[in-house]
Amino acid sequence: MCFSPAFQRLGLASTRACLALFLALALALTAQSAPAEETAATIGGVAVKVLRDVAYGPAKDQRMDIYLPVKSGAQPGTQPAPVILMVHGGAWAYGDKGIDRVVDNKVSRWLPKGLIFISVNYPMIPDSDPVGQADDIARALAAAQGAAPGWGGDPDRFILMGHSAGAHLVSLLNADPARAAKQGARPWLGTVSLDSGALDVPQIMNHKHAKLYDEAFGADPAFWEASSPAHHLTSGMKPWLGVCSRLRSDSCATNTAYALKSKALGGRAEVLGERLRHGAINEELGKPGAYTDAVEAFLASLDPKVKALLGK
Repeated sequence: MCFSPAFQRLGLASTRACLALFLALALALTAQSAPAEETAATIGGVAVKVLRDVAYGPAKDQRMDIYLPVKSGAQPGTQPAPVILMVHGGAWAYGDKGIDRVVDNKVSRWLPKGLIFISVNYPMIPDSDPVGQADDIARALAAAQGAAPGWGGDPDRFILMGHSAGAHLVSLLNADPARAAKQGARPWLGTVSLDSGALDVPQIMNHKHAKLYDEAFGADPAFWEASSPAHHLTSGMKPWLGVCSRLRSDSCATNTAYALKSKALGGRAEVLGERLRHGAINEELGKPGAYTDAVEAFLASLDPKVKALLGK
């Protein structure tokens, strides 16, 4: 104990250090137990209820926003809703769960169809690294699955989705779901990777690449493999859809190579090439059209309940 006779002999400075430790622990527990802020919003003409900054850990960025229909929660006679958990991009170093291109078109499309949408923040570089970030997304998934029944959500019908760096993180979890299980997450239906920033990290690092990859993955080849979805593929992988930009020279080739490796291990992996720029692949999803229809066809294939809600 901090205030045992042995500790007291250490002097005032150590006593102050102990008090500081207790205060830090108290603040962490308060952050995790603080009630989420509930607000009403209109997104794309759709009235929604938002639970903002729901904590899944003590760090300030371990937070998620939950987008719910106005009439939500466990209702007698209603079926629990499937849930899409979205992870923003930003070179593993920036970005935010509330950015409109991450949220708006997806919420206005899928909430009226009976789904719940979650957007997640996670600690950024330099406070974390891509492996730690993937573990944080697994923690967010576990926390959301545990709380879902209280929102009217189905913990057994989660779908992971991410864009750019976020697509890398959900793909890393999808490649080896046991990684997520170690953080308490239950199985999910499948994963949508929106123009992933990195599916084969050693392949990127051993060739000419943008500086942002050095900042994210460093110079250690062992860490490159530890953070590389292609190097963690297992036979237990979940169904995966890789959306790629046909306007980027390497995007669809990388996604196709990853899908082929997944299939060789017995997994289900599909590639959807779109003539959209990197950012538009995120922002345009949810708008009426062939692109959204194609992603929804994949979502519908994951589960009969999802298929019925999407009208596929």
